[in-house]
Amino acid sequence: MPRRNFGGTWWGRSWVRALEDRASLDPNRLPRGRTYARKDQVGALTVEPGRISARVRGSRATPYRVTVGVHRFADDQWDVLLGTISWQAGYAAALLDAELPPDLAEHARAAGADLLPGPGDLRPRCSCPDSANPCKHAAAVCYLVADEVDADPFVLFLLRGRGRDELFAELRARRGRPAGAGAAPGAERGLAPREAFARVPGPLPARPAAPLAAGRPAVLPSDPPPASELCGQALAELAADAAARAWELLRGGGAGLALTAEEDLARRAAGQPLEGLAGLAAAAGVTPRELARRAAAWRAGGAGGLAVTGTAWRPPPAPIAEARAELAESGLPGTTTVWRNRVTRGPVQLRFGADGRWYRFRRAGGGWVLTGPGARRPLDLLADQD
Repeated sequence: MPRRNFGGTWWGRSWVRALEDRASLDPNRLPRGRTYARKDQVGALTVEPGRISARVRGSRATPYRVTVGVHRFADDQWDVLLGTISWQAGYAAALLDAELPPDLAEHARAAGADLLPGPGDLRPRCSCPDSANPCKHAAAVCYLVADEVDADPFVLFLLRGRGRDELFAELRARRGRPAGAGAAPGAERGLAPREAFARVPGPLPARPAAPLAAGRPAVLPSDPPPASELCGQALAELAADAAARAWELLRGGGAGLALTAEEDLARRAAGQPLEGLAGLAAAAGVTPRELARRAAAWRAGGAGGLAVTGTAWRPPPAPIAEARAELAESGLPGTTTVWRNRVTRGPVQLRFGADGRWYRFRRAGGGWVLTGPGARRPLDLLADQD
């Protein structure tokens, strides 16, 4: 049976990520709160401007009373947020369809009106004796807010102090404001300095489609001097690789330019057929088998996947505790064991990377094989387990 996850829309998932990564809440209580939320321990939520409340069943007969205060925007923050929405007509149109555009949320955050919770934005309170911030009962309520946000993204605005009707009334009023006094007909009205600086630059005009592609390098008229220890074939391969990377970067993708020598070796090997690795391995001073292992890790998980495939390390205890709790509830056979950044249960091993992401491995051929890219939460890697 699939496990209960939180956040079916991007804005619901964004609430959960902010809750776990940015809101500065106790990481030891969040996993226990998720368990309470999954077990339907929380009654109906009430969402009001700047406040969430619910009753949560715990160990006592009487449910605990939970309230979570949310920082309400000041008037100047609302000015920034409304100006950001007014900046593009498409934003208001999307909101009318009950959709929250991702770039609107990003622009609002950059301008200082973040709809998602940051440090100090959430103030959980519970009638239980646990003094943690939050306790597991309040944490469960925080997770279930994702369901409310899934159903209606305007919950994010309401928690900051204004609901749907107020929001659209203010947007209509802004559209109806006349241009500044003395302005020529059709001229854009002047801006106050604060409003001008709050504006987020629009995207650059799209480049016209053109039949461009990375070509092959020209053939060298002669090989480099013998003393250089280079050959024309090797230079041609490097030039072709550089051209292909430059083309991918121009199109907005491709690997970054700040790769280590080990990462770049794995990247190059990942793009070659297995039978072509011998020469590259010899030049790099590694065995073909080792290079094939690195290439497979790069293809599955990029630089982060390559890093966790190698040396183990000792991360902070909080993420390990979270993974251990998730695996214990996963239904996988066996017992959960921990060694450094690796948490194992039966055929599954989760490894925590220095990039703050988790990577899933499966047992194969007496070892462990990376199954795909990393995720911020162990649960995201276990939801679709084989």
